[in-house]
Amino acid sequence: MAKELPTSRLARGTKLGMAVAGNALRAQKTRRSMRGRSEAVRERMAEESMIRATEQMVMVLGTMKGVAMKLGQMLSVLDLDLVPPEHRERFQRRLAVLRDSAPSVSFEVMRAVIEEDFGKTLEDVFKEFNPEPIAAASIGQVYQGTLHDGREVVVKVQYPGIDSAVRADLKNLAMFRRILQSAMPWVTPAVLDELRLNLESELDYVAEANTQKQIAAIYAGHPFIVVPDTMPELSTTRVLVSEYFPGRGFEDIRTLPAAERNRIGEIIYRFYVGSLFTFNEFCGDPHPGNLLLGADGKVAFLDFGLYNRMDPEHVEFEATCIRAAAEERAEDLRDLMVKRGVIDSPDEITPEECLEYVLAACEWALVDEDLTITPELASGAFILAVDPRASEFTGMKQQNLPPEHLFSRRADFLTFGMLGQLEATGNWHRISREWLYGDDPATELGRIHHDWLATRPAPKPTTGPAKKTRKRAAKA
Repeated sequence: MAKELPTSRLARGTKLGMAVAGNALRAQKTRRSMRGRSEAVRERMAEESMIRATEQMVMVLGTMKGVAMKLGQMLSVLDLDLVPPEHRERFQRRLAVLRDSAPSVSFEVMRAVIEEDFGKTLEDVFKEFNPEPIAAASIGQVYQGTLHDGREVVVKVQYPGIDSAVRADLKNLAMFRRILQSAMPWVTPAVLDELRLNLESELDYVAEANTQKQIAAIYAGHPFIVVPDTMPELSTTRVLVSEYFPGRGFEDIRTLPAAERNRIGEIIYRFYVGSLFTFNEFCGDPHPGNLLLGADGKVAFLDFGLYNRMDPEHVEFEATCIRAAAEERAEDLRDLMVKRGVIDSPDEITPEECLEYVLAACEWALVDEDLTITPELASGAFILAVDPRASEFTGMKQQNLPPEHLFSRRADFLTFGMLGQLEATGNWHRISREWLYGDDPATELGRIHHDWLATRPAPKPTTGPAKKTRKRAAKA
């Protein structure tokens, strides 16, 4: 029988506290045993101790689900410098557990959730229902079934008590900061505040079903992007029913030839980043568990619990800042950020520091040449931007990024991380010029996409002065 999910703030806080206490004791024992050892042996023992501590934290995050689970999923996308290079494959396998196969709850328990929400038996609603979950979400499990009219569907069901667990996690944010920063220094107060503001919205599956249905309508008939339609009439607060899309998961996609991975990488980039500048809205939860590759080459995107619609004025601000960075207009960039309130102490921030900080985060999309995104490139940019241990850009890190921009930049970083896991190659700058400058498409996918856009009343891409950028050297 599945272990009951701890939902009280005390129980869940204690679980994390025990993990940290265990890490501290282990570190003390390791330091004591190091006495008298050679430098090489000491380094090896310290390395092993750190790996065990980090792996234990991963296990705790996975079993807690809720906010902790979401943090683990974010971590799993980026190949962060938490472990030495020779151990990263082992560590990524551990993290894949968080991404793809969260600890399961028995079917009888999940069946009770479905029947309680529907007020009917499972057989009344579904002609067939496979009791074996096909995937695990951060707050629930995913099943496959068939409706009485013959439609194949996917049914996402929340873990019982997860709503209480998430709210307990949210109350424990102060503890999370102290605990998680020991293993994940990039988990800053801003990251946790953003999670606090957005994660609770994931608990309402009716709202998510309606959101996904709207997005499915936007992308209906798209030549290479699929968003499965939902059935809001069959969805409840804890049960979401959507169309079934058969496809290959991310781990399979990673084994494909480079040309196919590059193609899928461009599709991912267009969906998660391009949609913000095309439709003023975007999915805030890019991670490998949320996409499937169909037999026809189309890529299906899933999970819209974290979805954001931005004021067009805020989208234009982001595009204007990126253009200023691409063109190395440091004074203009700082002036934009001062006026927007991003920089509240302009006397302490030089234009050059402002420019270099922005480039450190997004230069990969400003390099006018083919660039292979590696895990090291993706994680390096992320750590440089948010890790408080890094001495670079100390002044900029103390500035105040408004929540709406924090959300979009997080999505950008996580997309970058996914491309790194694929090791996808592309001229990302030429692709982005479509929405930053209104340029004609430079790729075949871009031409197909724009032909599709021309058939529907879509908002025009954000445009700016068609000034060309200098060719920049990529920074690894």
